[in-house]
Amino acid sequence: MKNYKSILILNIIATSLFSCNNANEKADGYGNFEATEITISAENNGKLIQFNLKEGDVLQKDQFIGYIDTIQLSLKREQLEVSKAVISSKSKGVLSQIAVLNSKLKTANTNKIRTKNLIKDNAGTQKHLDDILGEIDVIKNQIRSVEIQNAPVVNELKAIDVQLKQINDHIKKSKIVNPINGTVLTKYAEPNEITAFGKPLYKIADLSTMQLRVYISQTQLANIKIGEDVTVKIDDLDTMKSYKGKISWVASEAEFTPKIIQTKEERVALVYAVKIDVKNDGSLKIGMPAELWLTTIN
Repeated sequence: MKNYKSILILNIIATSLFSCNNANEKADGYGNFEATEITISAENNGKLIQFNLKEGDVLQKDQFIGYIDTIQLSLKREQLEVSKAVISSKSKGVLSQIAVLNSKLKTANTNKIRTKNLIKDNAGTQKHLDDILGEIDVIKNQIRSVEIQNAPVVNELKAIDVQLKQINDHIKKSKIVNPINGTVLTKYAEPNEITAFGKPLYKIADLSTMQLRVYISQTQLANIKIGEDVTVKIDDLDTMKSYKGKISWVASEAEFTPKIIQTKEERVALVYAVKIDVKNDGSLKIGMPAELWLTTIN
């Protein structure tokens, strides 16, 4: 009976010591979760006709969200297209003149070749060849004159084409298209509001993978490697919930410990920032505190 009591007492002492050791364990780093937030802004001025989203919506890349009023832009484009048609009709008349002159030039060059052959056979005269050469020079000068007259018309057409490209680009940018996969964090505008270029419409972030930013000391730096698997823990009722994380970034320069994390005495210490990618199961939120444990989850 005495032996049994002795064994029982030893077991209780051992269990107590083991519990104390576990209670004294400390995490290797502390920090908060963050995500890359992108603010989507208007790329045109006008009335926000359609804007279909709300905070918390999960959006896909290239998903159509809404559009800004484009009536004035469409009317401007129609006006430019009419102007282009009128100027093009003038240019066609000039181009037809050039075509006629080119045809005459082709005939004159043919006669020049024939006359040269006749002169070789003593069947033609030099005067006839000189007359043809003079005719060729006259036709070439006429072509150059018509081309000079047509140059302003061509440049005007080019200017209208540039304006049309600008209008089409503005119309394209009046469509609000979501650029990345993510969750809407904040909505800044509502339908029927007047918006302007650069005015924020909504903020979005990809929350499927969160980044835990923690700070470690120089002595811990030797145990940290990019790509290494670590354990991340968050508070979960009366216990801690664990996640598998992967170190994705380590700062190249030391900095003073942020005031929001450490005590006054520890704030003077130099630390290195580290980011850990953690797959989000829906429980992780931006700003949520978490712990870094260098022991990985089996």
